[in-house]
Amino acid sequence: MSGPSLRDSQLAMAGYLRDPAATPPPRGVEQRRLDIYQRLVYNNIEGFISKGFPVLRSLYGDDDWQQLVRGFIQAHRCSTPYFMEISQEFLQYLLQEYQLRDLDPPFMAELAHYEWVELALDVAEESPPPAVQVDDPLAAVPRLSPLAWLLSYRFPVHQIGPRNQPREEGEPTYLVVYRDREERVRFMELNAVTARLVELTRGNSEATGAGLLATLAAETRLESQSLQTFGSQLLARLLECGVLGVSGRPPCEQS
Repeated sequence: MSGPSLRDSQLAMAGYLRDPAATPPPRGVEQRRLDIYQRLVYNNIEGFISKGFPVLRSLYGDDDWQQLVRGFIQAHRCSTPYFMEISQEFLQYLLQEYQLRDLDPPFMAELAHYEWVELALDVAEESPPPAVQVDDPLAAVPRLSPLAWLLSYRFPVHQIGPRNQPREEGEPTYLVVYRDREERVRFMELNAVTARLVELTRGNSEATGAGLLATLAAETRLESQSLQTFGSQLLARLLECGVLGVSGRPPCEQS
């Protein structure tokens, strides 16, 4: 009778490393070595998760955090072998598979998503829009930067920390998180109207700032002239910080 195949041995080792408390160790491997492998696997994964979600980590004691990470290792089947993508896999675990414990905050998944967005923007390969001089934002054709993500949450995730943990949902929180031209990841809090204006710039290649504000006025029934004045200032700010670029060559661009 032949011994176990290489695949069977690998599966036995993987099962033990995932859940050493509930899985028998593979045969023929010294327990001391198994303990070393198990610690290496856990410590590497836990380290990536802690660095990727520092605020979330700060909300847990060591034992509760270890239970959370071990649950991820035991239950989740990663779709990528790359350590750099563990944070994305952990987020998918929280969003799609994880069942909240009594000790978990209700904003857990939203906070994790917000922290993952910051990490994803930090390593994204796209470039922010080039800086241009725009004298009249209403005449330019604004377009959302590929490094600016418009987000909406039920909790104020950008304010959460060990001393600020809301238990109930409030008004929706609108954020645009972006990487600026100095390669720093930043965020800007918006209200519902400004969030809609930013949304209108997504993929825009024809409408001027004035046209977008006219669309916004029709949707919201706000007074058009006041909205044009406020919107011009907002568009100028978003263009300056790199949340927006311009499609084509704006009529007031300076060489």
